Amino acid sequence: MNVVEDYTGHVEPGGDAARRVLDRLAITKLSVGPMDNNAYLLVCRRQNEALLIDAAADPERISDLIGHGPDRPALRTIVTTHQHADHWQALGAVAGAYGANTAAHPLDASVLPVPPDFLAEDGDTLTVGDCALEVIHLRGHTPGSIALLYRDADGSTHLFTGDSLFPGGVGKTNSPEDFQSLLGDVETRVFGRLPDETWFYPGHGDDSTLGAERPKLAEWRERGW
Repeated sequence: MNVVEDYTGHVEPGGDAARRVLDRLAITKLSVGPMDNNAYLLVCRRQNEALLIDAAADPERISDLIGHGPDRPALRTIVTTHQHADHWQALGAVAGAYGANTAAHPLDASVLPVPPDFLAEDGDTLTVGDCALEVIHLRGHTPGSIALLYRDADGSTHLFTGDSLFPGGVGKTNSPEDFQSLLGDVETRVFGRLPDETWFYPGHGDDSTLGAERPKLAEWRERGW
């Protein structure tokens, strides 16, 4: 698989992967499946261990992304950000092929095809090598939707939001109550805690920063669900 090193946050369905190399962590983004789902492979640069966020589809492409040589990273964990089926079609195949542990929030766990080895709740920490990811529960898109926050040694912050936050708005909700819940969590647990420079990586489409989206929060609330 071809991997582009000039990371912009944009990948094409069925196209190249894109890699961003931080001080301690390498992040590679790949679009998979018919719904342009993003899968993110996080590799600890010191220990060459990997964590996959959303084994959404195309297990063969995900395997190609991980690599086949002796220097490929050891895939230790697969995190599913939420219960919707387009985010876990390849979960069983990839977890089985690599013997990886799986993780998800308990409120979404029962729907998944593979029972999670770890239940990830708000404030918990998941690790990839010696890199730590904080679990942030964002209620509304699904009951157990989670985001993962990584703070790199270079001072940058990186947030993997699943389908809870996109450039231009929060994820889809099915009622005004769910919308208020999701927007409230996004405002307090994401925008209220993290700086504008935080780069976020959604479950579909392009990335953005919190600074680019923050001025739109009032517009999102007025627009409603």
